[in-house]
Amino acid sequence: MRLLVVEDDPDLNRQICAALTDAGYAVDRAFDGEEGHYLGENEPYDAIVLDLGLPKMDGISVLETWRRSGKMMPVLILTARDRWSDKVQGFDVGADDYVAKPFHMEEVLARIRALLRRASGHATSELTCGSVRLDTRSGRVSVDGNPIRLTSHEYRLLAYLMHHSGRVVSRTELVEHLYDQDFDRDSNTIEVFVGRLRKKLGIDVIQTVRGLGYRLNPPADAH
Repeated sequence: MRLLVVEDDPDLNRQICAALTDAGYAVDRAFDGEEGHYLGENEPYDAIVLDLGLPKMDGISVLETWRRSGKMMPVLILTARDRWSDKVQGFDVGADDYVAKPFHMEEVLARIRALLRRASGHATSELTCGSVRLDTRSGRVSVDGNPIRLTSHEYRLLAYLMHHSGRVVSRTELVEHLYDQDFDRDSNTIEVFVGRLRKKLGIDVIQTVRGLGYRLNPPADAH
């Protein structure tokens, strides 16, 4: 899952990005409203953390412009303003959730998890496909209750497929959602990660749809 953090305070931006990266996300960053607006308009993010008090273009204007152009990604507003009128304005222009500074990083992570869950139609933090379980809170993956050790890229790939279980996901979409902006993207590496994942999971849940991409389906004998 790929996220964008738009926050002008360099230290806070770095802290949020580090926490999100540690939690298994690919993260891009922007330090002003214009840069944030451009990235949100042109890159396919799964969710965005957006500060309201930004230089060059304020957060409300950024969000309003995204929504007007049809951008639907979940947006968590982050701001020092805790007046109820600011919250109302944020929600009215299309925010999905709101955290006032100062905040606990765990709360931001929990709210991001909830936004991603809701966006893909999942009710709980534990995603399942047959005997495969992925806990988005702890980042743990298990098969039949046995823990499976995955690299960060393998985890991102499995998490993305599990959030979009049953749908065919193209290689291009995976590349766009698994890697941050600075990563040297190559769709061939997706095949490598899929191969590794299949080996580690030991069961056939990742189906190759020839010419289209991959689909996560429970094995036929799963209940």
